[in-house]
Amino acid sequence: MADLTLATSSREAIPDLRPVVRANRVMLALDLGTTTGWALHGIDGLITSGTVSFRPGRFDGGGMRYLRFTNWLTEIDRLCGPVAAVWFEEVRRHAATDAAHVYGGLMATLTAWAELRGIPYEGVPVGTIKRHATGKGNAPKEAMIAAARARGFSPADDNEADAIAILLWALETKGGLQ
Repeated sequence: MADLTLATSSREAIPDLRPVVRANRVMLALDLGTTTGWALHGIDGLITSGTVSFRPGRFDGGGMRYLRFTNWLTEIDRLCGPVAAVWFEEVRRHAATDAAHVYGGLMATLTAWAELRGIPYEGVPVGTIKRHATGKGNAPKEAMIAAARARGFSPADDNEADAIAILLWALETKGGLQ
């Protein structure tokens, strides 16, 4: 995993709670799904985030979602990278079979993509992410969005908020390698 040195900045009036990372590394965090949330820690230390849809088109074959995901990862790596590490939300149980299939396909695509490039990756359990962001391991979506906003981010939805939480967890805990 990435070797990160963390320092916090403190200002007299309003403390900045976002971590300052002294590592020139691009790190990517993902909340995998048809609408995938992403958060990226750039070489410059700035964090950007958003969502991207991998919903198949009307005439797409079954594998097009995963080809688009591969192309998207490759573009992130080319434009912002090279990506040094990837963290993703590790879901152990899905409410719907279709969601489980999509998640499994995206996770297989991500891990194969990372393996081909020698990029370390790690799944982070849902409860760990929620507990780190909100203090509660079973926090609802609204609480995750509120936690991201409290840290100065403006997530469009819970997918982006989860990706931000994963990235902050990775930065603040050295990717779980404390």
